[in-house]
Amino acid sequence: MLINGAAYLRDTPASGRTVRAEEPAPGVRLLTLDREHRLNAMSGELIKDLHAALDDVALDDSCRVVVLTGAGRAFCAGLDLYEPPNRDAGPPAGDDEAAGRHSPQARMHVQQAIASLVPKLRNLRQPVIAAVNGPASGGGFALALASDVRVASATARFNAAFVKIGLSGCDIGVSWLLPRLVGAGPSHELLLTGRFVEAEEALRIGLVNRVVDEGKAVEAALETAAQICANSPMGVWMTKEVAWSQLEVSSLQAGIDLENRTQILTSYTRDHAEQAASFVERRPPVYTDS
Repeated sequence: MLINGAAYLRDTPASGRTVRAEEPAPGVRLLTLDREHRLNAMSGELIKDLHAALDDVALDDSCRVVVLTGAGRAFCAGLDLYEPPNRDAGPPAGDDEAAGRHSPQARMHVQQAIASLVPKLRNLRQPVIAAVNGPASGGGFALALASDVRVASATARFNAAFVKIGLSGCDIGVSWLLPRLVGAGPSHELLLTGRFVEAEEALRIGLVNRVVDEGKAVEAALETAAQICANSPMGVWMTKEVAWSQLEVSSLQAGIDLENRTQILTSYTRDHAEQAASFVERRPPVYTDS
């Protein structure tokens, strides 16, 4: 990974070169991880650029849905092991400057910069659709799991690669997200073995929502994005927020109490009345996000 110690992530501004942002349809932001020559492996630059792209989305009221994909034949191959982050390699003996870069504090800074992408995806008010067009390994697997919906190409494959490089299989939120999608037993097996899950198995076990032909993942994701955009902005925002919060609520009654309050909140919006009226009048709704 292209990181020269914690200072790289802290002090280097995002370049915008490794994450492309486009608007293929009104209200839809397509973010493409763009290190095709490295299967979109996560360099320091890509980590910075993805944080910046997601921060831009969070501030853009016109953005309704995010589609996340990778350039070329991969979604994201995880961390770039040919240029490893400083958490994974010790400094040469006697090199005090390198020792500072490889200190526990520096390694933790890098770890948190990578891992914080996952809650950032979860905390966006806009739904995120992962268009998984090829391998999604390690950190790439985490990005797919942190998305709200996963559409996979027939060439997609997934694995928790961390255990394959001598680390714990539990990293970047994967050990929290994965069992909530596929169950504890299958999750434990995938975390312990690090084996690949091909697209059809991923669909069968509930890891992805849909499998489409090779080269069609983004197109399918845009279809789902259009269906989401047909609903009111506040309704979609509250649906995403409550759905994620329910994974952490401890009882049915607490979950219902949360739903009750959200429903009353959304019932006071103008867009609620507009969507109901448009249904009765058989016309497309015109939302004002108010």
